Amino acid sequence: MKNELEQFSKDKIRSQWDESREKWYISIVDIVRVLTDSPNPRKYWSVLKTRLKNEGSELATNCSQLKLSFNCEGGNSGKLRQQ
Repeated sequence: MKNELEQFSKDKIRSQWDESREKWYISIVDIVRVLTDSPNPRKYWSVLKTRLKNEGSELATNCSQLKLSFNCEGGNSGKLRQQ
């Protein structure tokens, strides 16, 4: 899997390319953080998913969290971490 840090404005978005599936996996929590300036983007996303589900939306999956292989400083440590 190829790991990338995408630059959005001055903020970084964690992403991984899965070569075998030919798919990008992007951290939605990072995107929520950048777009909302929320002090707790993980909680913001959790509440948003609940509201979408209650409205009958199927945009959110049952997957609570995937691991991406980046450390807190944004470098590739090779370890899978939940953030």
